Amino acid sequence: MMEHQETWSDHKKIHALQLKKSRIENSLSELNTLEINYEDIEVYLELWAEGNEVQAEINQRIEQLAKKIDTIELALLLNEEHDENNAILILHAGTGGTDAQDWADILSRMYQRWCENKTYSIRILDRQPGEEAGIKSITSQISGQYAYGLLKCEIGIHRLVRISPFDANKRRHTSFASVFVYPEIDDSIEIKIEEKDIKIDTYRAGGPGGQHVNVTDSAVRITHIPSGIVVQCQNERSQHRNKEVAMKILKSRLYDFYRRQQLEKAQSLEQSKRDISWGNQIRSYVLHPYKMVKDHRTKYEKHDVDRVLDGDIDDFIKSYLLELKKTKND
Repeated sequence: MMEHQETWSDHKKIHALQLKKSRIENSLSELNTLEINYEDIEVYLELWAEGNEVQAEINQRIEQLAKKIDTIELALLLNEEHDENNAILILHAGTGGTDAQDWADILSRMYQRWCENKTYSIRILDRQPGEEAGIKSITSQISGQYAYGLLKCEIGIHRLVRISPFDANKRRHTSFASVFVYPEIDDSIEIKIEEKDIKIDTYRAGGPGGQHVNVTDSAVRITHIPSGIVVQCQNERSQHRNKEVAMKILKSRLYDFYRRQQLEKAQSLEQSKRDISWGNQIRSYVLHPYKMVKDHRTKYEKHDVDRVLDGDIDDFIKSYLLELKKTKND
């Protein structure tokens, strides 16, 4: 299709095709690497059979191969529309005051580390700091193949139980934060937004203080009046760029909003949200009196909490995708 001359006259079409071509090439490259790794192990096994001391190399190669297979198996579970897309990740602090805002910040770091481990790029689009510590909310753009398909498994309420670092009496506190994920919609999908349906406000972007404070009203907030969806961006260099990024987020959220209506799974995302509080969590992170992370949807759990909070969440994602596949097959 890319060899046809008429294709190149349609900018949106060629962009979508180039993206698809790149993803196919990545998949083929992964399979090729898998085959090469397997052949390398066969060679080492032959050397070992001949009496060569290569057992350490064999173990290392097998471990690398196993990780690669896990990655490909995970990708095979991602076959729904837009699973391959980039993602818009939004975190909100819930019940728990300063502790909840600190918890939202910890979760944000967890996803940043997860992105680093996967060589995904992450760009903060909007960040609302807490009064004393942490964040009230944060919006990030995550770029990488299957970013949305993987992160959609994280949608829901995340609960933290720990001895509060903000409590002078060192009492145990429970905090909540919510995670919402939307597929980033490219220009090949038309999302029509009427000017009369949106309200655009500008305000002064927050900063760390001193010379870095933004003295112009460069931050942008867009309200889509019919749906009630509000998006904002303040981390770009200009008001024009902030507006452009905010419109991109709005298109992604509107696409998800309308898709949910069409599928009759929910009247709207806002109406389907549950309170960010007790009883609604999808996952619990317990730091006291014992250490454990448990996913309440799949019952999968891990006791190395520090490693999980350092971005090691693929096992939770895979277990949820497998459970989802099993449910659909049933």
